[in-house]
Amino acid sequence: MKRKLTFLGTVLPIILLADILTKRWAEDALFNAPRPDFLGGYVPLTLAHNTGAAFGISIGDDPRWFFIPVALIALGLMVALLVRAHERDNLRITALVLVIAGALGNLIDRVRWDKGVVDFIGPIDLGFTHWPIFNVADMAISCGAVLLAVSFWQEERALKRARGQAEPDGASEAITDPEPTES
Repeated sequence: MKRKLTFLGTVLPIILLADILTKRWAEDALFNAPRPDFLGGYVPLTLAHNTGAAFGISIGDDPRWFFIPVALIALGLMVALLVRAHERDNLRITALVLVIAGALGNLIDRVRWDKGVVDFIGPIDLGFTHWPIFNVADMAISCGAVLLAVSFWQEERALKRARGQAEPDGASEAITDPEPTES
């Protein structure tokens, strides 16, 4: 548990600080300002306040009081998964810490005001669609979610291999009815 707490105590503040500082910068630099381009014009910077769910999905006039308890429940689940994670499961621990840090970053915005979560990176033109505006916390959540899915997939594969090796030869094959015998 000490190893997990050390990793959480190192990575979480870095992501939270990066999220808070970049959102503060975006609020100051992009408010009533022209959209500066980032990374050679491929990534525009646009200040937006997202009161909805991921990708700006709206669920009503004031979803703040819906999202705060949902975020707290999700955080509780992620912490429970972190506690249960094997001490050496670096992929799962990294994934959970990223999701926890990102969720806390966006929760801070929802708690501190009713404007919503501060987003400022994007929209990014992918050629066939525009990727929605996002922030550092969203990047942490997205990367963590992908890593968590990979971690669960690897665990499932390992369990299937272990089950296959634990069964005697032929035990996993379908059992067929023997030929009828005459009496």
